[in-house]
This record gives sequence, C-alpha cells and structure tokens, in this order.
Amino acid sequence: MLNIQGVPSRSCAGFHRRTMIQAAGAGLMGLSLEKLIAAESTSGPQVSRPRARSVIFLFLFGGPSQYETFDMKPNAPDKIRGPFKPIASRNPDLIISEHLPHLAQRADKFTVIRTMTHQFNDHSGGGHYMQTGHRWQVPIGGGFAATPQDWPSMGAVTQWHSEKTGQNLAGLPAAAVLPNWLGRLQEAGQYRRPGEYGGWLGQAYRPLTTRLDKRDLNDNPYWRDCTDAELNFGIDGLDDSAGLEIDRLDRRMSLLDQFDAARRQADLAGKADQFGRVRQKAYDLAASPKIREALDLKQESASLRDNYGRHLFGQSCLMARRLVESGVRFVTVHYDCCDGYSWDSHVHSDDVKKHLLPTFDQATAALLDDLSSRGLLDETLVVAIGEMGRTAAPTPRWGRSHWSYLFPALVAGAGVKQGFVLGKSDKNGEYIVDRPVTPEDLAATIYQSLGIDPETMLTDPLGRPIRLVDGVPVHEIFA
Repeated sequence: MLNIQGVPSRSCAGFHRRTMIQAAGAGLMGLSLEKLIAAESTSGPQVSRPRARSVIFLFLFGGPSQYETFDMKPNAPDKIRGPFKPIASRNPDLIISEHLPHLAQRADKFTVIRTMTHQFNDHSGGGHYMQTGHRWQVPIGGGFAATPQDWPSMGAVTQWHSEKTGQNLAGLPAAAVLPNWLGRLQEAGQYRRPGEYGGWLGQAYRPLTTRLDKRDLNDNPYWRDCTDAELNFGIDGLDDSAGLEIDRLDRRMSLLDQFDAARRQADLAGKADQFGRVRQKAYDLAASPKIREALDLKQESASLRDNYGRHLFGQSCLMARRLVESGVRFVTVHYDCCDGYSWDSHVHSDDVKKHLLPTFDQATAALLDDLSSRGLLDETLVVAIGEMGRTAAPTPRWGRSHWSYLFPALVAGAGVKQGFVLGKSDKNGEYIVDRPVTPEDLAATIYQSLGIDPETMLTDPLGRPIRLVDGVPVHEIFA
C-alpha cells in the first residue's frame, strides 16, 4: 500500500490530497532541477504479470474526428458523413479515411477501439482524464492549467512503480514526455495543460520532459520539415533554470551555488534528506551519457528519418522508439495544438486533410514498422488517441465541435489483437451501441499491461485508501 504523506488539502471531489512543498517562491511547475520535489516514503504495489515492457502513448490533443478517421459513416445523411471518402483496409471490418493510406495498409496489425467515451467535454479536463484515468477535479470551464491536486499521470505512476520495484535503469528515467509539455507550443505557451505531471503523488515522479522551440508565434513545426538544429530535444529545465548545456553541467559552479541555496531552503523546511535525493536525481539526469545518446536523433539513418517524416510529430515518434529501446518504460508524444485549433477543427477540415491526418498517418505507420523490424512491437504497447471526438453537425466548411461521448483509439503491440475492431456506434456515429470503453478502463488496461496492478491502493494523507484507477482492463483487445 502506498502511503502518501504531507499536508492535506480538499479537492472538489472530496479527496484530501497533499499540498505541494514549494521551493523559494517557485510555482507549481517550476523547472529548475533542484525543484523536482522529493518523493514521499512508499511501499511497492502488487504486481500483475506484464505484457508490455514499455508504452508509447501518442496523444492527439484537440480531438480528432471519428468521422474523418476510424469510424466513417458513408451511409449517413449528406449533412453528417463528411467530405472525405472511405477506403478499404487490410482489416475487412474497418473502413478508414482516404487520408490514412499508410495505416490502411497496416490495419491487420492493430486494433481500433471505436467506442471510447467520457462526459468531460473539455480539452484540459479531457486531457487530464485520458492521461491519468481520473476525471479532473476542476469543473468544466473552471480552468485550463495543471494544479497540485491533479492525479498523477500514467507516466508518473510508472516512474514511481519502477523506483519502488527497482526496475529503473541507471541514468535513465522510467517515463518521458516529448517533444514539449502540452500547451507549450500553443500560441505563446500560456496554457500548461494538465495530465502529464506527478500531481499529488509528487513532482519527483514527473516524467522527463524535452523542450523544442518553434520559429515564431505563427509557426507550426508539426506541419513542416524541421532542421537538425531545431530537433535538439534538450531536457526541459536545464537551459532555463541552470543556463547550462548538459555536457558542461558538471564543470560549472553556478549549479552548485543553486544547489547550496536550495539546500538552505530545504533545511529550513526540514526536508534535508528529501533534498539530497532530488539533488542526486538532478545530477544523474543531467550528466547521464545514456540520456544524451538516446536523445541524439542524428544517430538514425536519413532514410529511416524520412520514413517517419521530418516534421515534429514524426521525429518525436522516432525519438519515442529510441527511448523505449534504451529502456524508458512510458513515453508520451504530444501532437500539440500550435495554432489554437489543429485537431480541434471547429472551423473547417482543411488542416485535417492537408496536415494533421498525413503527418499522423506517416509517423504512426513508420513507428509500427520500426518497432516490428527491431523485435520491439511484441513488448511495446502503442496507443494513439485524442481526448474527445467531434459532433455530427458540421460547420459550412466541415468543421465540427466537441463530442466526448464517442471517439476512437488505435492500439497495437504487446499482445494486442491484430486486425480487430472493438465496439460499435450508431448509424450516425454519435452514440455507442455496443461496448463503451472509459478512460478508467483504458488506464487499467495500460497499467495491467505494464505489470502495475490497477487495484493497487494508494493512501491519502489522512490514511484513507484510494484505488489507483477504477476501470476494468479491456481484455477483449488481447490475443
């Protein structure tokens, strides 16, 4: 049983969760390495037999349309079915968008869950829901940004579990987020979306996060080829907080000065031992040659990089493969919403046709091929999903609004059935006819695949038990 200690604070859901200890006036998401808050003492959970060594979670933020991807309705009325034509795939039970030709040719290699569903029809809350398996405690419309009361992400829990069971590889994190924290590339980065952090479990379990910039406010690197200089995948927090390059970190006294200052704050807070752990983690992370090697895309052949696509999503998917091959257990790849719309296609479907589907199709197909060719697909669970779907009613240019009650997911690898479709929607693609799957169910499935018992009981600061996730694993998708 996990015993999470700390000062309780009440969330709107009625749970008492610990208040985050903040260092020297830093905000919740302060990025300096010494402020990755030390973990509380815990004991390990029960462990189930794992199917997957690693997970790659492709998060398509904004809400891809079911009508334009994996649940097309060619027989629906003209006002619903949309402008894209369906094409046959290598799965006879799946018709797929004409703008996903690469995935159509690999449809005998993955499962499509047609009937993902939840009732939090909001981007930030939906993003939290999909990445944690828990409904966000902030009500719809009540906020955009991550809070200390958020549930820990699946990546953060994987980090915690790996540390408690001794599965971490030296010099590597158990979890990572690519290519940036979600929201950083949207407009000026004013929305730090929730869902990927340590939350009340503690920021010591926050996944390693990389950082890449765009050229200007109007740039969208997901939709264009990126140069090697842009694709440096620096570690978020090093450049901003320490002002240092990784390979110079251990030779600069300024970092030691920062450690000393933070140490004094930790002593005042009675957290000296805790700080020692954070300091060691910070140094190990910054100095690790394994991390530097894994984050170096230039080691890959030009032809393979071309297969993925030189756009940011393609190269991030390739980086995800490099990380799981190195031993990282949970990698999230965000397809961020740089222009404020992207997958959130309210106005029109032009970008869906020209940019979003082609880049997703190319990169995801290449990822499946690459993992398979290296013998990694059998031990890597790949999940591609958004936080919602889209409404049947379109705008004049075939944009669609939010619809969290029905949306699809692509799942592959780690024993998942090949060429399978789970669930059925109604004739107009709005409601579920058969086999709803909730974010709780998906999270339970992922945890169980990793050997993390979804019935693990966490304990809040008042000693009350909280189950890791309330879902039921989706056994039907496994062979």
